[in-house]
Amino acid sequence: PGAEWFTGLMRLSQFWQLMDDEFGRAYARTLARHQSLPDLSGATVDEALDRGGAPRRVWQAVCEQMQIPPERRLGVDRPIVEHPE
Repeated sequence: PGAEWFTGLMRLSQFWQLMDDEFGRAYARTLARHQSLPDLSGATVDEALDRGGAPRRVWQAVCEQMQIPPERRLGVDRPIVEHPE
């Protein structure tokens, strides 16, 4: 489940924003270094990204492994900041 919930490209900066929002910056980095992800043949986040893995696919694997509910997989809603013209 979940493969259809998020389509298109994801920048690496977006990936890390999602990780930080979900887990907090410090734990996100620890998780990335140490948590093995079965959906990525047992690679960690860092290993998968270092090998050129697509950030979106890595995020999907994190979501599955860590049982992130679907309503949180797209990240935190942030207000739109309007700039004066």
